[in-house]
Amino acid sequence: MKHSAPVVRFLSVVALLACAGLSQAGALDLQKIEDGVYAVIGPLGNRSPENLGNNATFGFVVTDEGVVLIDPGGSYKGAAQLHALIQSVTDQPVKLVINTGGQDHRWLGNGYFAQRGARIIANERAVADQRARVADQLFILGTLLGEHGLEGTEPVYADQTFDQSTTLSFGGVRFELHYSGHAHTPGDSFIWLPKRKILFTGDIVYVQRMLGVIEVSGSATWLGVWPILSALGPRILVPGHGPVTSIEEARADTFDYLAFLRERVAQYMDAGGGIEGVGKLDQSRFSYLQNYDALKGRNAQRVYEELEWE
Repeated sequence: MKHSAPVVRFLSVVALLACAGLSQAGALDLQKIEDGVYAVIGPLGNRSPENLGNNATFGFVVTDEGVVLIDPGGSYKGAAQLHALIQSVTDQPVKLVINTGGQDHRWLGNGYFAQRGARIIANERAVADQRARVADQLFILGTLLGEHGLEGTEPVYADQTFDQSTTLSFGGVRFELHYSGHAHTPGDSFIWLPKRKILFTGDIVYVQRMLGVIEVSGSATWLGVWPILSALGPRILVPGHGPVTSIEEARADTFDYLAFLRERVAQYMDAGGGIEGVGKLDQSRFSYLQNYDALKGRNAQRVYEELEWE
């Protein structure tokens, strides 16, 4: 088994995004966290032909029995790109793929690894979300990646699902999979390595870029996941978007922003403000986050719509 230096590979090139308004795509970084544990850090902007839908952060753990991959990438070719990075540090095959949620980059690479014998596991709510949105996701990916970029991508769903929590012992490593509430998508789950105190959060946590409150998000229940993550006391946190980080940065860039946004939108509504003006609310406290200009108005509108029904 061969291992890399702390940052072992720097692939891809900087490219303009397919959709205007978001920051530029960066390179795909493979980062060694500690022996046998790695993060793959994608660009902070949108999906593009250059990143093959891998505009997110992924992870994998190398064991003596094979590799456990946390999220398989946003397309068949994106999965192949992730696999090449894995092969740069180990000859072990990918045996288990965990989908942390329903967004495309959390599951549309499943087919690539399933063809190579991997078993796939996800929360049952994530699979329901994937099935409900697959047509829209493939259409949007086709627009952003192009026909060539999407080539080979077919929906493949988990072989095994779980409700609230499940524990896997694989290759001498204990993986705890937990669903603790509707977040960015209905089935977002996190993976906890208790012995190492490393936390993989999927789309529950964004750092250094503004999170997206989308049509299937639940901002109130998303906030409710924070105390659960914090209570674990992770030593290292691998977010769904952004670099490997700390629980403190996760709180500041994700949960403080969500709490702020919900409070400001509620105040605006109490004062009689309509949805047509909510996007102009001052969110400049968080202007340091990438994609701020593109997402702040839409986020406010989505939270307004949620609060109308609460």
